[in-house]
Amino acid sequence: MLKLRFITVLSLALAAGSYSSAQQNSLPTHFGSWSGQVSAQWVETEAPLNYVKLWKESGRTTGEYCEYSSGQAKIRVSLEKYRDPSSAYEAYTAYIRPNMLPSTLNRTSAVDGDRLFVLVGSFVLEVRPIQAISTPDLATLVDLVSARSDKTPLPPIRGYLPRGFTDGTQKYALGPDGFRVALETLGRGEYSLLAEGAGFNSGAEAMLGQYLHGKDSAVLLLIEYPTPQLAEQHLRHLEQSLSASANLAGTKIEREGSLLSLVLAPTSTAFAEEVRNAIRYGTQVTWNEPHQTLTDPPLLSTISTIFIVTGVFMLVAVVLGVAFGGVRLLAKVLFPGKVFDRPEQMDVLQLGLSSKRIDSRDFY
Repeated sequence: MLKLRFITVLSLALAAGSYSSAQQNSLPTHFGSWSGQVSAQWVETEAPLNYVKLWKESGRTTGEYCEYSSGQAKIRVSLEKYRDPSSAYEAYTAYIRPNMLPSTLNRTSAVDGDRLFVLVGSFVLEVRPIQAISTPDLATLVDLVSARSDKTPLPPIRGYLPRGFTDGTQKYALGPDGFRVALETLGRGEYSLLAEGAGFNSGAEAMLGQYLHGKDSAVLLLIEYPTPQLAEQHLRHLEQSLSASANLAGTKIEREGSLLSLVLAPTSTAFAEEVRNAIRYGTQVTWNEPHQTLTDPPLLSTISTIFIVTGVFMLVAVVLGVAFGGVRLLAKVLFPGKVFDRPEQMDVLQLGLSSKRIDSRDFY
């Protein structure tokens, strides 16, 4: 009997553990006609060194992996988990490559050959081969994952890039490692020396994009700081870093509010100015002065009110004075020495300079 109870309790504990583990998974075990077994996915140990540093910088944690099947069709789904949506966005932009096209999911996504990358809150979802799954089923999978993700908005700096950049060249960095990976991907690795002076430890964020127009090309770098003072301070640091390299000495840095802009290796000065002038950034000051709907009364009305209230106070003072004095005087006349100024209760301090004793009744 005791052994049966032990087995029952153990079975319930294992079932509860399995249920709890299933509840913690962000990938579903089944969706539509697809089903699979979700397992933990660790950071790849054979990945390039710069990606390992990037993952550490962006706070990547243990993710999930699942092979789904629906009839004869099979897909592999990998889910990477990061500290927050900004960190996931840094990793997502590092993965995508130039000329990758947006998908039809109406989300931040990119498709290349048989691979699909989707940014889902603080997750980066990879699905392959993309040809094996229909768009409605894919949208169902993304919606299920999105329901369990962080809904924090993405960094605003991504919206400052001018329109017209080449798909897949938009890169976001919140640290020096992500900054170096972005520059190397865009073929501007010589600018990696700016990582030290950019001030990422002060809360800086960087956004890059490549622009092509005919024979002209350029890479636009935007760096945003928490305050204009920090932007001005690090502008000097970046200028010193650029002047130290003979090949980069001609790069111009401009500041607008808290945003620094650099056009890296443009083919012409005119194209560099064209790209810089298209930056969608503007400062706005909001004056939050408290207000009230009531209006102040006219000055003449205020003065007349002051005179009226003062007159009322004077009248009340006169009436109370007359009443107090009249009652006291009337009591003295009708009841002399019985209500007020009774001699037996009067004390007079005497210096004793005269032999005659002072009588208190002499004062009244």
